Amino acid sequence: MSRVGKKPVEIPSGVTPTVSGQDIKIKGPKGELSVRIHDDVSVKMDGSSMVFAPRANSAEAKRLYPTMRVLVKNMIEGVTKGYTRKLEIQGVGLRANVQGSTFVGQLGFSHEVRYTIPKGVTVAVENQTAVTITGIDKQLVGQVAANIRGFKPPEPYKGKGIRYAGEYVMIKEGKKK
Repeated sequence: MSRVGKKPVEIPSGVTPTVSGQDIKIKGPKGELSVRIHDDVSVKMDGSSMVFAPRANSAEAKRLYPTMRVLVKNMIEGVTKGYTRKLEIQGVGLRANVQGSTFVGQLGFSHEVRYTIPKGVTVAVENQTAVTITGIDKQLVGQVAANIRGFKPPEPYKGKGIRYAGEYVMIKEGKKK
């Protein structure tokens, strides 16, 4: 049995979970999220907590129920606190801004890079080189950050590009004469 899966998910005050069959909706002060739990996983409300367990004794069910528990836990944290990812743009001439619901970056190419920001996520750019991505869905915030970073990942010789805040980029030694 999984140690992570055995722990109940505590529901803080101000959060309203709704369990109907395999569908779970979490409503909180920042918004509402929903997820469909796998059929091999059972979920029960136990006072102010949710308990997850495998329905069958199969290996797949034992692997899935901790995953479903963590998905619901992340949803509860998202509707109460929210999630934030920070990106840094490093390099001469590399900069970005937001125009309406579009991320626009001058990233050293012959053209501007445009990325349409999905609903549920906000992107803010401070001083043209610091990008902050916020939202209530952890997966969506992380995916938007990865998509923006993917336009110009940091290169290994000078470190230019878009990187996560605090990310270490190992700089390689260049050619020698």
